[in-house]
Amino acid sequence: MLYRNFGSTDLRLSVIGLGTVKLGRNLGVKYPQSFEIPDDTKAAELLTLAKEIGINLIDTAPAYGNSEERLGKLLKNRRQDWLICTKVGEEFFIDSDGNAQSHFDFSPQHTRLSIERSLRRMNTDYLDIVMVHSDGNDEHVINHCGVIDTLAELKQAGIIRAFGVSTKTVSGGILAAEKTDGVMATLNLAYQDELPVFDYCKLHNKGILIKKAFASGHLDSATNNPVRDSLQLGLGQSATSSVIIGTINPQHLRENIAALSDQ
Repeated sequence: MLYRNFGSTDLRLSVIGLGTVKLGRNLGVKYPQSFEIPDDTKAAELLTLAKEIGINLIDTAPAYGNSEERLGKLLKNRRQDWLICTKVGEEFFIDSDGNAQSHFDFSPQHTRLSIERSLRRMNTDYLDIVMVHSDGNDEHVINHCGVIDTLAELKQAGIIRAFGVSTKTVSGGILAAEKTDGVMATLNLAYQDELPVFDYCKLHNKGILIKKAFASGHLDSATNNPVRDSLQLGLGQSATSSVIIGTINPQHLRENIAALSDQ
C-alpha cells in the first residue's frame, strides 16, 4: 500500500480509502445493481481485510444510513488503527411513502449537532477529517452558511484534525481549497471536468479525496482494464491523497489492490 499526506496536514492516508455507504444504506443510491447490506460478520471481515492490505482510511457520513453507528461497533477497541472521514450537512431519511429523501442544513448549530452525533455514534472523541456534504450550491454553502467557520473552530479546539468540502463544481472546489484543508472531488474515466481543482490543489498543497472513481459502478467498458485505468487516472494526479472505493465485496477489494500494483 502507498500512502500520501492530506495536503499540508500531518494525516498520512492510504491511497485507497474504504467507502462505507453500502454498510448502511441501499435505498436512493445510484449503483447499477441492487445489493443487500452485509451483516456484522461480513462487515467485520471486510474491515479486517482492508486493514490487512494496508488501508487506513474509512469514509462515512450521516447520509449513509446507519453506517456511522455500525462503524462505532465494528471498530470498537480499534479506533487507533483508522483515520475516519465523515461529513456534515446532508441528512438522509425515508419518507412516509417509503421514498429515500435528503435534507440539507449547513448552519453552525446543525454542524455542531452533527459532529457531536458522529462522535457519539462512532465512540470516539475526535474525527480525523470532516467534509461538508454540499448540495451542489458550493459557493453559497462555503461563503454564507457558517459551516466553514464552525468547522475551523472545531479544528482549533482539537475535535477534528482536518476539514474540507465534498463539492460538485469547479468554482466550488477551488473556493473550498482556498478556505479549507482539502476537497472531495469527482474524477473518473467518463468525467474529468474537475481537473482544474486538482491543479489548484497541487499548486497550493491542498489534499484531495476522489469520489466516484469508478463512476458509481458504471465503468467505461471501452478500456481493457477499467479498474486499473481509473486508479491510474486518479492517482496520476499528484494532488490526490486517496481514492475512495465503496465496495462490500472482498474479491473486488482484492482486485482493486492488485490493480494498484500496476501503477
